[in-house]
Amino acid sequence: MPKSTAPISDVLSLVLTIRGQRVILDSELAKLYGVTTSAVNQAVKRNPDRLRSVFCFQLMREELRQMLSQSMMTSTQNAANKSIKYRRSDRMPLVFSEYGALMAATVLNSTRAVQMSIFIIRAFVSMRQELMTSAVILKKLAEIDTTLIEHDDALRAIWHQLQPLLQPPPERPKRRIGFLS
Repeated sequence: MPKSTAPISDVLSLVLTIRGQRVILDSELAKLYGVTTSAVNQAVKRNPDRLRSVFCFQLMREELRQMLSQSMMTSTQNAANKSIKYRRSDRMPLVFSEYGALMAATVLNSTRAVQMSIFIIRAFVSMRQELMTSAVILKKLAEIDTTLIEHDDALRAIWHQLQPLLQPPPERPKRRIGFLS
């Protein structure tokens, strides 16, 4: 990753979903901003009015355990997990939402943090657009599914009505030839 920029895809790989929110770990945010994790954490402590719990929150042990035990993590997330594993056990990592990452950049007041915050915001926006596109596609698929079910019911009704017509006509009894007694 170059010093001043990071591809949005690299930033996207760092974004996790925790408590229904898309967030980024404090250690990863610190790497992107070119500061230490403790500098990010100190900025949070010094500016509680800017970095409220809506923008930044501390992970619970169970959330951290689940995150570390997931087998389907990317290599970038595995690298992040290594840094979490070696932390002091009494300090759980902080995670930042999109706005929290931006607020952290303004609080840190470094040139790199401001530059990287733009990439982080773009990554979050890109992810949001992908989710919206996915939602539109899912809605259209649901409409198609409903239409197919309706057509299936109509075809089933037609089939049941055609079944008697497809049967061969019943054989009439043959007339006997000769005198009938």
